[in-house]
Amino acid sequence: QVQLVESGGGGVQAGGSLRLSCVASGRLSSINDMGWYRQAPGQQRELVASITSGGITNYSDSVKGRFTISSDNAKRTVYLQMNSLEPEDRAVYYCTMKIRRFSGLAIGTYWGQGTQVTVSS
Repeated sequence: QVQLVESGGGGVQAGGSLRLSCVASGRLSSINDMGWYRQAPGQQRELVASITSGGITNYSDSVKGRFTISSDNAKRTVYLQMNSLEPEDRAVYYCTMKIRRFSGLAIGTYWGQGTQVTVSS
């Protein structure tokens, strides 16, 4: 069974920084795209950033220039460096990975349990 475990959430003041990490555990064959989503209270889950296995990144307009996504496939880990945090960034952040568990099987999408980020003004 593959599990994604996030860490690094917490509370900071506006203008501060946090670094989220997400590591995949369990038996798997390969990891393709990775990403981070967030969901604020009363809002839909939205894409924050994504990175392909080739290193191509994509960001939502609201975080461009402030957040950086990176990955280490050997460590099965994706990171989200969040700088210049704003109260509007307050949300539960979820990591996601597209994983092929065994060679020849279809790729599945896996999600972490979520980590809370709180930004005070």
